[in-house]
Amino acid sequence: MSLKTLPFLVMNLGGEMLYVLDQRLKAPNIPLDKSQTAGLWSEDDRKKVMSDIIGTMFNKPFMEELLKPQDVYSHRAMRTLLTRIAHSSIMRLNAASMDKLYDLTIMAFKYQVQLCARPRDVLLVTFNHIDAIRRFVRHNPMLSNQIDEAQRQLIEMYKHLTDGEFQLIRQTLLVFLQDMHIKVSVFLRENLQNCDGRFVLDSSGPVPQGSDVPGLIRLFNSKGREVKRYEFPSCGSYTSHVREGSFDMSGDRVTRLGTNIYSESAENTQTTGAPRMFKQNTQATTVPNLLAKEELNLLAKLIGSMEVRDTQSGNPGFCVNLFATDKEEEEAGTASETNGMYSIIHIQATEDHRANSELARIADEFTDYRDNSDVPSSKGDHLLSLMDEL
Repeated sequence: MSLKTLPFLVMNLGGEMLYVLDQRLKAPNIPLDKSQTAGLWSEDDRKKVMSDIIGTMFNKPFMEELLKPQDVYSHRAMRTLLTRIAHSSIMRLNAASMDKLYDLTIMAFKYQVQLCARPRDVLLVTFNHIDAIRRFVRHNPMLSNQIDEAQRQLIEMYKHLTDGEFQLIRQTLLVFLQDMHIKVSVFLRENLQNCDGRFVLDSSGPVPQGSDVPGLIRLFNSKGREVKRYEFPSCGSYTSHVREGSFDMSGDRVTRLGTNIYSESAENTQTTGAPRMFKQNTQATTVPNLLAKEELNLLAKLIGSMEVRDTQSGNPGFCVNLFATDKEEEEAGTASETNGMYSIIHIQATEDHRANSELARIADEFTDYRDNSDVPSSKGDHLLSLMDEL
């Protein structure tokens, strides 16, 4: 397992989270109940939310801690980290909405990692996310400088790694994502997912950089001269590799993986073998995406409505609801508590101390360990504690 994988997770998952939040903050804020008073997200509110979240993500002490060699966090710790990043602004998400947002970001990034033709392309996907994040705060020079400095550190850390090291990073990412099979409406509509939540990957398209189109076997003698060649059916429609994307601060990344698929200005590229929303950018086009409005309507149905509420304590909070109705959100919250991945099962092991004395002693030892504040509870404690100080 690579100790240099965590920055890829935080940068890419954070970027996907910002895509969803930006789309919802731009959507019309219409209360479901006409009698309900709800505020509207102004453009200034949207900019403030995005600036606060991005400022937390690219905070200098946070980035220094993030770039240290360390193990990948668990899903619980990663979700907690993203929750604290999202709540660094005036916006608030409840547990059920955060679960849904986390699922969306995880599945989008998982599909991008699986579509990378080369392990090194994971870095290009990350740079696409960073480029989009920079555009969110182009009105704020200070935040733009923070993003530039963080990207320079990433380039210095990753640009000169070998293909084997990038392969280990990609394998670590896949291990982290392998058990996630959440069905997402956007992917199901595009026939990118099966009914069990597994992705459908096309075996056609451009081959990786430095590779030949499959279908030919060449035999060489001891002197390195070609003596025979055989052709075989490749069972796919492959094309030659495209030019390599730029690993610099700016430039053409070539790949579309990691770009904002929810943007109204998303263009429809024409590359065989990859789905429309994640295609490689081999041929630029000015033809607008005719299905963009339909896709945004589908996303709006998927992640619901939002409203602004004023608390009785005098601390106004902006609440974003990723479900269609309050009833649906309450049901989702109840379901996540009862049978979700974060459910808690209470076991009473000390009911009969005389019959279960040994079991009670073991349970007491676990209680003592849990209550010991000197013992770290997770691998992400240092980074999460740093988030509390921001």
